[in-house]
Amino acid sequence: MVSQQQLNKLSSMTFLDQLKIRKLINKKQNIAEIESAINLAIEHYNIRLQSLPNHIDFPSNLPVVEKKQAIYEAIKHHQVVIIAGETGSGKTTQIPKICLELGLGVKGYIGHTQPRRLAARSVANRIAEELKTEIGQLVGYKVRFSDHVSDSTLVKLMTDGILLAEIQQDKLLLQYDTIIIDEAHERSLNIDFILGYLKQLLPKRPDLKVIITSATIDVERFSNHFNHAPIIEVSGRTYPVEVRYRPVIFSEDSESDKNSDFQPIINAIDELSLESAGDILIFLTGEREIRDLADTLRKLELKHTEILPLYARLSASEQNRIFQQHNGRRIVLATNVAETSLTVPGIKYVIDPGLARISRYSYRTKVQRLPIEPISQASANQRKGRCGRTSDGICIRLYDEQDFLSRPEFTEPEILRTNLASVILQMTSLGLGDIAAFPFVESPDSRYIRDGIRLLEELGAIYTKHHHYHLTDIGRILSQLPIDPRLARMLVEARQLGCIKEVMIITAALSIQDPRERPFDKQQASDEKHRRFADKESDFISFINLWNYIASQQAELSGNQFRRLCQKEYLNYLRIREWQDVYTQIRQTVKQLAFPINSQLPDYRSLHIALLSGLLSHVGMKEIEKHEYIGARNIKFAIFPNSAIFKNQPKWCIASELVETSRLWGRTAAKIEAEWIEPIAKHLVKYSYSEPRWSKKQGTTIANEKVTLYGLPIVASRTVNYSKIDPILSRSLFIRHALVEGDWQTNHSFYKQNQKLINEVEELEHKSRRQDILIDDDDLYNFYDERIDKSVISAKHFDTWWKTKQKIDPEFLNVEKNMLIKKSAQPVKVNDYPDFWYQDNLKLPLSYQFDLGNARDGVTITIPLNILNQIKNSGFDWQVPGFRYDLIISLIKSLPKSLRKSLVPAPNYAEAFLNRANSTASPLLETLQNEFRKMTGTRIEPSDWQLDQVPSYLKMNFSIVDHNREIAFGKDLVKIQEQLKTEVQQALSSLTQKKSVKIEKNNIIDWDFGSLPTIYEEKQNNYIIKAYPAIIDNQHSVSIKLVDSLEEQKRLSKLGIRRLLILNIPSPIKYLHEKLPNKSKLGLYFNSFGTVLNLIDDCIACGVDHLIEKNNQLIDNQQQYQLLLTYTKSHINETVVDIAKQVESILTLHFNINKKLKGRVDLSLAFALSDIKQQVSELVYKGFVAQTGYDKLPDIYRYLSAIEKRLEKLGSNMAKDRQAMNIIEEVKNEYQTWLNSLPENQKSLSKVTNIKWMIEELRVNLFAQQLGTPYPISAKRIRQQIETVSTEL
Repeated sequence: MVSQQQLNKLSSMTFLDQLKIRKLINKKQNIAEIESAINLAIEHYNIRLQSLPNHIDFPSNLPVVEKKQAIYEAIKHHQVVIIAGETGSGKTTQIPKICLELGLGVKGYIGHTQPRRLAARSVANRIAEELKTEIGQLVGYKVRFSDHVSDSTLVKLMTDGILLAEIQQDKLLLQYDTIIIDEAHERSLNIDFILGYLKQLLPKRPDLKVIITSATIDVERFSNHFNHAPIIEVSGRTYPVEVRYRPVIFSEDSESDKNSDFQPIINAIDELSLESAGDILIFLTGEREIRDLADTLRKLELKHTEILPLYARLSASEQNRIFQQHNGRRIVLATNVAETSLTVPGIKYVIDPGLARISRYSYRTKVQRLPIEPISQASANQRKGRCGRTSDGICIRLYDEQDFLSRPEFTEPEILRTNLASVILQMTSLGLGDIAAFPFVESPDSRYIRDGIRLLEELGAIYTKHHHYHLTDIGRILSQLPIDPRLARMLVEARQLGCIKEVMIITAALSIQDPRERPFDKQQASDEKHRRFADKESDFISFINLWNYIASQQAELSGNQFRRLCQKEYLNYLRIREWQDVYTQIRQTVKQLAFPINSQLPDYRSLHIALLSGLLSHVGMKEIEKHEYIGARNIKFAIFPNSAIFKNQPKWCIASELVETSRLWGRTAAKIEAEWIEPIAKHLVKYSYSEPRWSKKQGTTIANEKVTLYGLPIVASRTVNYSKIDPILSRSLFIRHALVEGDWQTNHSFYKQNQKLINEVEELEHKSRRQDILIDDDDLYNFYDERIDKSVISAKHFDTWWKTKQKIDPEFLNVEKNMLIKKSAQPVKVNDYPDFWYQDNLKLPLSYQFDLGNARDGVTITIPLNILNQIKNSGFDWQVPGFRYDLIISLIKSLPKSLRKSLVPAPNYAEAFLNRANSTASPLLETLQNEFRKMTGTRIEPSDWQLDQVPSYLKMNFSIVDHNREIAFGKDLVKIQEQLKTEVQQALSSLTQKKSVKIEKNNIIDWDFGSLPTIYEEKQNNYIIKAYPAIIDNQHSVSIKLVDSLEEQKRLSKLGIRRLLILNIPSPIKYLHEKLPNKSKLGLYFNSFGTVLNLIDDCIACGVDHLIEKNNQLIDNQQQYQLLLTYTKSHINETVVDIAKQVESILTLHFNINKKLKGRVDLSLAFALSDIKQQVSELVYKGFVAQTGYDKLPDIYRYLSAIEKRLEKLGSNMAKDRQAMNIIEEVKNEYQTWLNSLPENQKSLSKVTNIKWMIEELRVNLFAQQLGTPYPISAKRIRQQIETVSTEL
């Protein structure tokens, strides 16, 4: 048991030692061990007590010393003291000494914070010097990367950031008995956080003294924060400063250029040049403005004047020039860095335009901005004070006094204008609760708090539980890394991707000022040097390239050589050292966290995914045809011009920071791919879905998924499984589409049975063209919905459920056919809607479709290509029985009104016709005409039917298929047959390709193939395919091919046999030459249709055709052929001579007619002569001999003779000729129209071509009646013949 005496000894040891002893007591260690620890702690305390200096000197010339006693008493009797005094009052160096004199610093350090490292080091050195001690003994300091504090140290100088970091390990700050917060008026983020933390801590640490020093700016706020702590004001050492207000006045006609922009400053310089000698300090808003003004002033060539820029990015050597001795006047152009951070010596005059770039967080854009704003009154007074340090001064303000008085009194604290992510992270790590409830001197804007929280949520660092924020595993790591949370997040991701080393280099670089210098007078030279390190796709990689270069140069060069290299190549040596120090510190922390450091180089993707993890709200998507990016929350930014990707901008990029100056810039940027984003931003991306739909292939509901990050479409559209996203809708779509509509691939027997029954009922609807038979989809849907388990949302879920359910009741989902038919549905006569169409021995499938407006609406007959040649265009006009009644009614309604009125009401006559019509063998229209004439006496002509008025569905559709693939579809069978003639020929030819004995042959010059069958048949797919072998004329040989019809076989074989005979008979040309009179020879020679040999060949062909016809026409075997060949050989010569004599007579007459048609033509005869020329060209032409035929040659001569007679009478009786010509023209047009309507295979039939010769006989009858005709002829007889042939066809 620990005695009370031992407990009393706790007061004689440091606070940290007291904590250690209490822990030992709580752990119930043995008494001897506790006693030993107490003795060591007391000994440690006594050593520190003896370290207190016996006597401390205070410089009497410092204003703070004048208030020493008041400060002494205030610190002694109050826990918190506020000391206000201007720069130069001595408060920074003397207050720690007053604390030592009070005996403070023994039980814990006298902690003394400074905003900057330089100040911490220099103040420590100054205090140590005054106390006559070495750094690290009585006085020490601790800054980033440098710790000069020992056990004997009583006064510890440090940056406020160091104290903030120590709170994580020492939440009660037991290593301190006094804390001095210096320069508190700067109100940096760290200072405000420490002040708030101390307010919470002081009740728990009544033994802790807190001293806050500040310039005389808003000190009452500090006092109120610490429960009205006492304020002691200390005056500074300053001289009077005259303030002159010179507001800027712009004239309307002034040009906007640099000189006019800077004219107010130039005027102020001119004004001050009239005063006594002294340096001028001009405050400007930024680096560019400083460079522009420096250029302007140098051009003015001011005598004995040196222009010196001063801004943060300048190298240390350039900054140090302001401390060097100089002659003449010096004009220093500075940013607000010269307000408080740096005292510029020798300044007698200040020119203050009243503007500065103030770092300010934009709630709208979520970026830290640097806008130019009017400065506060406090900042203006600080600037004024720069010229009252060593003598009287003058401050010229380029704005009026009213403007000054209307400005805010103080500069807004950083916490009110910054992103609070780091603060929130540290507070959450320390368990300090809600930031909104934290006792800040001034609470930050709740919007900024939310943005800080959002950033940590973006980084995946915090989560909410019981309305409080807690750190995630990532957050705990981030809080231990001594860098910005964004950069720390990159390191966490790099651990997974194997690129820790490279990311450490990059994050260290992003934590400091860029080590690459760009002096304003050597921009091109510096850019050239720095371009070596650039990467065309990533500014981040340029840091790695620079790092590697520095490492190689440091390994090769001495320290001084490396410094000179840095100066030569525009690299800041001190910043490089800082970069390496930050890297080392990060590396140490990374090692403590056991992150594996890679030795292999990572790929571009891995490295930039790691960087992306910390920059998710800095992603940009390029706008088309613009040098601008759309960023998070629809902000717009541009790549900074010095970026390596500025000229060739990628579609997607990230930027390390978004800074707003003249516009919003993305700095340090790199190309990324959109697909990298989603995997590391799953906690941020938003998913939206459109077009949910059933997928037969996947057996589930799918939808288009759009993925956005802060509004950016990182996935524009992709197909995803929607069943788990919306199971209720997915279940509904599964039942409706898969089960009700049958859009599903499955082998379940119930499904096949149900679909078969549904198809039967649907087919009945299509056949009867009704939609009132099958039950509604909703009825079928309800049937399945009531029976299927609610967990079924896809085909896969159904299979799982049904596997169990069907074992219990296999017919649970079976539907009866009577369930599928509506009770109100009228019965349908199934026999009226057959499934097959029969023609001869062919059985052709029929299909029905009820779909108004669709080309397939109605009945479709399917015909295989290889039997298309066997299909006759007959019977189809009658339609199927179920359609006939409507067809007859429509045909009646298509008649002209004069005829239609005899058949009213149409339905009654349609019904009566169907009762009377016993056969469908005759064409429907012909049967209708006959029956209606019998029923009503009304005569209906074929032309009276207006078939285009009959609804399309009542006309049969024809679908031609080849190997189950439709190749033609339409309603005109004859037209389809003509279109597919070549395809049919190919299909028929392919029949014998696989046979060992082929019918088709080529290159035949003699009959050596035995017998030729009239027809070739082969069974194929339940059909007997019929083809007709024909002998084909190929000029120099013949071939045997299968053709599609008997008529085509006869026509082609006649030509083929002619060619075979010609190839095997002696040429009759010699005989012709001997026997033909000279006059005939000359007539043949001077023909106008090619060479005489061509004409003789035409005569020979005509002769062979004549002999074939005389010898029983077509032959089909070798024996018949030999007989015909013998006969032809013996008669061909005389026959050809006979033909040649006739042809010579025809050509002579033809020549004479043409001679009369030439020359000048009387206009009154023009139409007649034109008709004659047309007629002559149709009678005599190249090849006309064989084409006309032996028997018709005398008629050709007679027709030409008739033309000659007409020409003789033409001039004497024009009216009569015109009248006859009109008759001919009318008949001829009717014939041509009819001929054009016939299929190609019918146009060459003799009964069709004979009508042409009848028209020629009519010409003879009308124009040269004296020549006579072989039979009576008239226009009426020709029309009757056309009608007769039409019927026969």
